[in-house]
Amino acid sequence: MSPFFVMSLLFVLTFGQVASLCAPSEYIIHVEKRECAYCLAINTTICAGFCMTRDSNGKKLLLKSALSQNVCTYKEMLYQTALIPGCPHHTIPYYSYPVAVSCKCGKCNTDYSDCVHEEVRTNYCTKPQKLCNM
Repeated sequence: MSPFFVMSLLFVLTFGQVASLCAPSEYIIHVEKRECAYCLAINTTICAGFCMTRDSNGKKLLLKSALSQNVCTYKEMLYQTALIPGCPHHTIPYYSYPVAVSCKCGKCNTDYSDCVHEEVRTNYCTKPQKLCNM
């Protein structure tokens, strides 16, 4: 291998994360409970964006750790709780949700993230809507 190729490969592996576009992004969550009169639209932030991944075609040349497929995930997050309006007394009217403070490219942690990207078809309201700015 030429020294230029080796240096280029090392540069990409070392500084590839700098080119990643993974950051907190505004997102609206729609929350409703069957028993409650309203749907709550919550403005929050989630981690979204592009992370550098490595092509596994070169797996004979690279270490196994260099072949990881990174996702945009939470670096720091906090949970906030919102009150869903119009709930009867026997119903718990609270909904807790994550707020992304900062994000990183890394392995997906299934303890707090959905690691499979699927089209969200249920993020809408079927009841009158109230807006919650947190």
